[in-house]
Order: sequence, then C-alpha cells, then structure tokens
Amino acid sequence: MNILDENIIETQCQLLRKWRVRFRQIGYGVGRQGMQDSEIVTLLHALRQPTFFTRDDDFYDPQLCHTGYCLVHLDVHREEVAVFVRRFLRHPEFNTKRKRMGCMVRVSHAGLSVWRVRVNEQVRLEWRG
Repeated sequence: MNILDENIIETQCQLLRKWRVRFRQIGYGVGRQGMQDSEIVTLLHALRQPTFFTRDDDFYDPQLCHTGYCLVHLDVHREEVAVFVRRFLRHPEFNTKRKRMGCMVRVSHAGLSVWRVRVNEQVRLEWRG
C-alpha cells in the first residue's frame, strides 16, 4: 500500500491517479489530517507493509528503519512529486513491495540514498534509464 503524506499537493495526486498509481493519503482515506510525525510512524506499524512518501525531511532518520514498512523522503520540488514517486516505484531495486520493506530512501534528482534495516551505512544508487 502506497501512502502519501498530507503535504503532497492535489495536482500531484491527480497525476498519480491518471498514471494508475494506487495510493491513499494521510487525512483522505487513511489516518487523519494534522497527524504528528510520531502518530504517522505508529500508523505505519499498524498497516500491512506500507510505503510512505513524504517531503518532510524529519522522516529521513536511520533510526526509523523498520522491516514492516518503507519510508521515502522526496527531496524534490512539490510539483515534481508524482514523477519521482512513479520513478521510484519503477526502479529495479524498489519495484516490488518485498524489495522496499526495511528501507528508508531519500529520492532526489541526483539519485537515491538508502538506509536498510540492520545495515549501518548509507548506500547511494543512481537513476536508471
């Protein structure tokens, strides 16, 4: 299940729907509006293997890595979110739920920075294609 933070703007949600990327958004279908970061983490623990997309860099913290979910920090402009969500979901390293679980990823124009559960170093990956 893909979950978008409530700070993802509607135009980006519309693009994802147009591209048939399935998701729910905090405050609109899952959770409630105005949830604090700690409440979102608790919600992620309660859901079945979610991938959470946010522009909030507070979520890019290796201590938040957990085998039950994936955190994706989108370090891109707010009008680029949909393109990078789709690009991330198509990346060969993350194109299945199984590959994503236990990862925390920073997505940017330069590439991907990845922390994995029980690995004490960050790995950098490039965009392909």
